[in-house]
Amino acid sequence: MDEKLAAYAVPDEPDGDRAFREPGDSLRLPFERDRHRIIECMAFRRLEGKTQVFNAGHHDHFRTRLTHSLEVAQIARVLANKLRANESLVEAIALAHDLGHPPFGHAGEAALNDAMSQHGGFNHNLQSMRVVEFLEHPFPPFRGLNLTAELRAGLARHATRYDTPSVERVGSRCSVESQIVSLADRIAYNCHDLEDAIGAGFVNAKLLSDVRIWRNAYDKAVTDETSNLFAVRRVVLNAMLDELLTDVIETSRPLLGELASPQEVCARDGDSVRFSAGVEQRFCKLEQFLAEQVYRHPEIAAADARGRQIIDGLFEAYTARSELLPDRFAKRIEEQGICRVVCDYIAGMTDRFCETEHERVCDRESPN
Repeated sequence: MDEKLAAYAVPDEPDGDRAFREPGDSLRLPFERDRHRIIECMAFRRLEGKTQVFNAGHHDHFRTRLTHSLEVAQIARVLANKLRANESLVEAIALAHDLGHPPFGHAGEAALNDAMSQHGGFNHNLQSMRVVEFLEHPFPPFRGLNLTAELRAGLARHATRYDTPSVERVGSRCSVESQIVSLADRIAYNCHDLEDAIGAGFVNAKLLSDVRIWRNAYDKAVTDETSNLFAVRRVVLNAMLDELLTDVIETSRPLLGELASPQEVCARDGDSVRFSAGVEQRFCKLEQFLAEQVYRHPEIAAADARGRQIIDGLFEAYTARSELLPDRFAKRIEEQGICRVVCDYIAGMTDRFCETEHERVCDRESPN
């Protein structure tokens, strides 16, 4: 076992536990091999064109699903390093956690969930698993990316307030590595959504002055009260992020120190990687602020409504006329059903391609 890893961390096995046996990799450890396959897959590249909160075409500097995933990975690696967890596994889970996210953010997910209400519904966690286990097909001998069981388990148990884990949870998110990614995801999207909201002009200094976790970081990082909010937003967010990570590390270390194996992590009722009670309370206030000032903002609501309209129209059109689907999807209809195939196709689209397809399929004039 790697001496840098704690007893509770998931160890690096020599070959990795994969569904299909493959020759060893002399250049990469198993979780590094997983990371390589995730970064190289088509679903990962398409994240660049998928909305996080602000529409990808709204401004070049706003986050997309791809940049969000990268930020989750870098936050998660910091936590993994300080908590002596498996950094390679943490990074791979983080990079893969949104592979199944559809276009148009959570509005797109809600639209697909409604469309699939009679067919098991839709959540992007389940879809991420479907991407890595079936939809990606780069290796002729088998479908999927053939990732390690440890990575797939971590991905299946990923959960934040916007996620539904794809396996039954028994009081915890099991591995320390999975817990780290789930918390890193929550930290990342709240911090970067706030930065993007400042850039979009949705929030101002007066509104933020009542958000204690922001105000504490502002007082530490900014000495000139007349400073422009836009100009100082990054240094304040850096201070806020450091405070959050320090709290997680200091809170989690003694909890993890009681565990002697990965199995004991899974047996514990509740997460071992978490905020202190005080920071959790303040962080929840930030989340409430973002919900009120950003996620329900009229501009976001209008974009969400437009995204739902596009997905609803496409779903209806494809299910009514399967000949509109690419052959590689249409061939699966007999085995998997038209709704499942259409859902897979739409979920994999970028915002841009989804809009283009809607124009082609739904906005064209009806034939005489």
